[in-house]
Amino acid sequence: MSSLEQLVSKAKLWQSQDPDAETRAELDKLIASGNEPELVDRFNSRLGFGTAGLRGELGAGPNRMNRVLVAQAAVGIARYLKANFDDPSCVIGFDARKNSDIFAKDSAEILKGLGVRAYLYDSLVATPMVAFAVRELGCSAGIMVTASHNPPADNGYKVFDDTGSQIIPPSDSMIASEILQFAEHESVADLVRSSHYESVPASISVDYLQGVSGLLNRHSERKNVKIVYSAMHGVGSQFIEKIFEISGMNPLIQVESQQTPDGTFPTVSFPNPEEPGAMDKSMETAKSADADLVIVNDPDADRLCVAYKDSSGTFVQLSGDELGLLLAEELAGRAKREGVSGVLACSIVSSSAIGQVAKHYGLAFTQTLTGFKWIGRVPNLIFGYEEALGYCVDPKRVRDKDGLSAAIVVADIATTLAAQGYTIGDQLEKLNQRDGYFATSQISFRVSDLSIIENLMTRLRAEPVSELAGVSVKFTDYLAGWGAYPASDAIQLDLVDGRRVIVRPSGTEPKLKCYLQAVADTREQSQALLTELKTAMQKVLD
Repeated sequence: MSSLEQLVSKAKLWQSQDPDAETRAELDKLIASGNEPELVDRFNSRLGFGTAGLRGELGAGPNRMNRVLVAQAAVGIARYLKANFDDPSCVIGFDARKNSDIFAKDSAEILKGLGVRAYLYDSLVATPMVAFAVRELGCSAGIMVTASHNPPADNGYKVFDDTGSQIIPPSDSMIASEILQFAEHESVADLVRSSHYESVPASISVDYLQGVSGLLNRHSERKNVKIVYSAMHGVGSQFIEKIFEISGMNPLIQVESQQTPDGTFPTVSFPNPEEPGAMDKSMETAKSADADLVIVNDPDADRLCVAYKDSSGTFVQLSGDELGLLLAEELAGRAKREGVSGVLACSIVSSSAIGQVAKHYGLAFTQTLTGFKWIGRVPNLIFGYEEALGYCVDPKRVRDKDGLSAAIVVADIATTLAAQGYTIGDQLEKLNQRDGYFATSQISFRVSDLSIIENLMTRLRAEPVSELAGVSVKFTDYLAGWGAYPASDAIQLDLVDGRRVIVRPSGTEPKLKCYLQAVADTREQSQALLTELKTAMQKVLD
């Protein structure tokens, strides 16, 4: 049998268990055309299940997101839960992307059919609402069908454990093993499904929205400011409007063209607030409305991006690290006033500036490996963040990043500062003067061939950098493990003058990311040191 014949055989076997007419027709065309490179891409590998769950392009075959792959994942999760919990249960939510609702319903039917109590949200929800529901319902796990801020053609499958945090090893590998065992020996077509799953009680969403609204500091003197909001075609609009209403805040000025959930994301080429051009509609709306503040959620509303109007009338978009510093100061200050002790945390790729905030308020500070699967598990957490616009401001309710709760806290900060005649920029400058100027930046590039990133990481390990910008470097490889954390595909370069570089592949996108930090007593000094470091590191990566 030729290689093409083998691929066609695999494709027909996959097609025989596929309940989706669209992807079956897709395979018909590929088989008829004998498109071997395309069949190789789809059938000689599969989307791997890991701590980020599943994420990839929609389409037919095991290397795409589709109903067969999702069904296999649901079986793996069900069997894992049944093996590890006496009364296994799972809550499932979905966003507005193509097939999210179908994948969620399939999952609920399969889980229930295999003897797992399943709760399905009746309509679109934000990712943090699933993390919240896991703990409120006492579930063994949670599933959110979303590709977060990935391109429109993608979808994904995020899994939470019984703590309400994203899964970590060894749970991910145990689930992956169950998935592969089923995929290799059984058929989706033979599964017994059940429609007798339960709806998530309406009270869960009510409790979430009221809890988030309660994050507004009721004792602050505040001045109303005009706030523009964009859901970036995602699910956040209805929830943030309700939160502001319950809080007693003035209504938000919506970016109308991006308010309605739409998985095609018609006004942005890439629905990630960090990407160039993604904030254009929000900025246009803010300027025309003479607004003071812009807040934007990504499509599943677990991330937050903020821009403020400075004294010259120019809108300044905060970096993830700047917003992390602003929120850390607010929440550390609240903890101090309330006599609460605890921990401020961020990932290793985020600015260590909040360590100075913790020191100022007599709190503990810790850094974790990349990802909220680690940040959300920090004991006695008061606030945790990651530079990629992820913020956990209410860990008692949601032990994951939450762009909705972070938004109301930012609005609280902005209105309180406005009452004193200050802006968010003034507050950041005050913190820089108190704790030092932490300048951060990134070098990142997207690839179509992941081997490019693999080869570069191999080279950086085989030929460790010993000097950058004329300064000696200490080399750390996280593949060797780090403290209590498992091995991670990242390296760190610590310059003896205090500057830092971390290089790692993205966990959710085909990107290599390089994170840089410099600290100095003045803004000019820190920026000069950062620029020099960036130039030197770019030469290493070229």
